[in-house]
Amino acid sequence: MTHYGTIKNYDSGKGEGTITAEKGGDVLHFAKADLRKESSAPEQGQRFGYETKQVDGGKPQAINLRQEEQGAGKQGEQASKQQG
Repeated sequence: MTHYGTIKNYDSGKGEGTITAEKGGDVLHFAKADLRKESSAPEQGQRFGYETKQVDGGKPQAINLRQEEQGAGKQGEQASKQQG
């Protein structure tokens, strides 16, 4: 199941960061290897889609992160409905 959130922080030196879920809940950690496009470092505030997996005794971690296009997803759909 795909979840959505925004990048809270990313340390390119360590190759890890955190993402805040749009629907609330815990801040999730992720590693550079979990990014679909490892060549571009995520920036604070960018919206990403992701999945989760359980690590370290059941603690969730974000995986398969992929950047969402501006206006994509629910926000884009809502904007279209409001304008149309």
